[in-house]
Amino acid sequence: DYVVVKMIPDNRLPPRHLHAVRTGKTFAVVKWESPYDSPDQDMLYAVAVKDLVRKTDKIYKVKSRNSTVEYTIKKLEPGGKYHVIVQLGNMSKESSMKINTVPLSAPDALKIITENDHILLFWKSLALKESNFNESRGYEIHMFDSLMNITAYLGNTTDNFFKVSNLKIGHNYSFTVQARCLYGGQMCGEPATLLYDELGTGKDSSATKSGRGTDVAAIVVPVLFLLLVTLGIGFVVLYMRHRRLQNSFTAFANSHYSSRLGSAIFSSGDDLG
Repeated sequence: DYVVVKMIPDNRLPPRHLHAVRTGKTFAVVKWESPYDSPDQDMLYAVAVKDLVRKTDKIYKVKSRNSTVEYTIKKLEPGGKYHVIVQLGNMSKESSMKINTVPLSAPDALKIITENDHILLFWKSLALKESNFNESRGYEIHMFDSLMNITAYLGNTTDNFFKVSNLKIGHNYSFTVQARCLYGGQMCGEPATLLYDELGTGKDSSATKSGRGTDVAAIVVPVLFLLLVTLGIGFVVLYMRHRRLQNSFTAFANSHYSSRLGSAIFSSGDDLG
């Protein structure tokens, strides 16, 4: 014998297994299960999104009869921090979680150009690959001195270059460039990092320095020119010597020529040179 028992659904239970499926720069896909299996009617959920950086709240309503519900939260900010709360519309017990959106990418092609008493940092505009980045936001630059073990904030700019002066000889530096941090440094872009030790004993091949190429060319070109001139002079000297020896021998041979015999006759006592 057996008996079938159907339990009365408890709408005060919280949604189950709330978790993030995928997060991007401006969206997050969250997923949860209904408070009980196989709902027999539409269930209305309230999805509250609290911006932990801006201190603002938004509430979305989601209606579904499925046991598993997936919802995409849109219009988020890159590098943001959020607290997501899901509960039934009757304000039952809640399930919650925290999510962080993906920050803006690091600027590409960061390089260094060395000048006489300073260096210039160059990079590609972040707006070329990030549609959510506005150049008016700008970039911020940091410098780490490995010898002093100190990180310094150098400033920010809306340009794609930055001048750095007063570098100390013998110190190794690391420079980082990233999208400017917002709201007290809580929303930042990923940093692009470049090592620089040109003023010390080592050389860093990752930094592109056009000045070095110019210096090498200034040395190599004159050396090659002098080498060509020396080779030219050497060929001229050899040619003149060959001509002089040829003329001397011709004159010597003519002085020993016998028209009667039709040949030149030399004795063992003659100095042939």
